[in-house]
Amino acid sequence: MTSTLTERQKKWFASVREGLERDTGKSLDEWVKIVRKCPETAQRARLVWLKDNYGLGVNRASTVLGAAFESGAGWDKPDELIAALWKDDALRAIYERFDAAVMKLKGVTRGPRKGYTAFSREFQFAAIRPYKGAARVGLAVPPDANERCEAAKPKEGWSERLKSVVTLEKPAAVDAGLKKLLKLAWELS
Repeated sequence: MTSTLTERQKKWFASVREGLERDTGKSLDEWVKIVRKCPETAQRARLVWLKDNYGLGVNRASTVLGAAFESGAGWDKPDELIAALWKDDALRAIYERFDAAVMKLKGVTRGPRKGYTAFSREFQFAAIRPYKGAARVGLAVPPDANERCEAAKPKEGWSERLKSVVTLEKPAAVDAGLKKLLKLAWELS
């Protein structure tokens, strides 16, 4: 299976796990036992519970919760995440055309998430998600890079590096112009 994490991301996750035991004196397995006794059932409430009762920050708490309560498709099940996100056949066709264009670039890592699919080299340079019957693409290029680009909204849900968005309403919208923008974003990552 191809990794869905860049080397930088793998190192970051490893450092969070190492720091958890080093700084708290408890292994991940010990934290899993603790959090399974949490009276809360919602993810956010569990994060607050770990912060209030044990002082764990969001990254460490999320690591513990991920190990204790693996739910559904995660980063280690990329095909399931993609299938869940792109159920509509017309949108899936847009995604597949976009994905094929991005994956032709050298050294790209595809990272499906629950709400979007990210594409990274060293850093995230593109993302795509369903959006009002179309696909919304985030790109790490300035909004004035092309007339098709709009400024990204503050709460798009993906990396803040993605300053521009383009809406794709059909597979043919993944054309030479969009591929040029993808290459520019890739070069900047």
